[in-house]
Amino acid sequence: MRLLAISGSLRRASTNTAALEALARLAPEGVKVLVYRELADLPPFNPDDDVEDRPKPEPVETLRALVGASDALVIAAPEYAHGLPGALKNALDWLVASETFAGKPVALVNTSPRAFHAQASLREILSTMAARLTPEAFAAISLTGKTVTAEDILADPVCARRLTESLDALIAATRLS
Repeated sequence: MRLLAISGSLRRASTNTAALEALARLAPEGVKVLVYRELADLPPFNPDDDVEDRPKPEPVETLRALVGASDALVIAAPEYAHGLPGALKNALDWLVASETFAGKPVALVNTSPRAFHAQASLREILSTMAARLTPEAFAAISLTGKTVTAEDILADPVCARRLTESLDALIAATRLS
């Protein structure tokens, strides 16, 4: 089973990216979690560049291929001014017209539980895109105001347990589909 993990943060010391890296290390045998690291490489979405029989920009083709090759997705996103980071929204815009995304099971990881506006917006956008949201796999871990690494998250038994539970629920839901 292949899972694609997308962090909505471009920060080098992102807690969202660290949480996804920790989740990837918790994957059981037979499950591979790839943390997508090319969010900043995507060009701004322009419908004129997303015409059916014409080549897309290479980073877009790569993202779509990764999504297509994945059985499910995990998305972790910070909240900026009560909304999603622009880079993540841009990636989702590039996936809207892609046949590779619809119906994919999706889990959300929230590293700042007080950041509920972005999570609500993300759920709405993903529902509109025909994602198969998997609420039982959603994870909220409180890392607000902390600078942490994947190792720090794995060393915290509460965080590690919650990410493991999220991963297990997503795997189970994906196997049922």
